[in-house]
Amino acid sequence: MPTYDYVCESCGHKFEQFQSMKAGSLRKCPKCGKNKLKRLIGAGSGVIFKGSGFYATDYRSEGYKKAKESEKPAPAAKEPAKKEPETKAKPAKKDKSNQPEKK
Repeated sequence: MPTYDYVCESCGHKFEQFQSMKAGSLRKCPKCGKNKLKRLIGAGSGVIFKGSGFYATDYRSEGYKKAKESEKPAPAAKEPAKKEPETKAKPAKKDKSNQPEKK
């Protein structure tokens, strides 16, 4: 529900009113009692999101989170990888048999 700004054109009284969007604008000034209220056009309030973001999964129920955990496969025991000795490859020798003879 938004907050609307009002000003009385008779006495100059300014105030804010928290009311539904469906509700009509107020007419009677709470200070002087005259029907001279005017609803002001406001810029509204901007929405500022701080942090890394908001996602649909941020507010999941605990039951959902537990069910999701039970669906995950069990982690397999990892064996240490065997290291093979490093060998440097020797460059291949050039084959001169297919080259034409020099004269």
